[in-house]
Amino acid sequence: MKHVLLGVVALALSACSPQAEKVYTVDDLVADEALLAKIIGECRNNPGELRGSPNCQSAEAADGKLRLERMRKSLGG
Repeated sequence: MKHVLLGVVALALSACSPQAEKVYTVDDLVADEALLAKIIGECRNNPGELRGSPNCQSAEAADGKLRLERMRKSLGG
């Protein structure tokens, strides 16, 4: 009986835990510029908490990659 009660409590607590945020790669964000803009905006709006998060780091890298690609195109490269 104790094991059943313990199992029910564990199941109830796990249902209340927050969902893990999907982690995007640099290539994912380069391919979806709307998502990139959304994540960049969130990261820049709350850098104290989010700056070190994987999505913010990927977003900054993707933003830099896209900027370099645009510069190359504008210079005829």
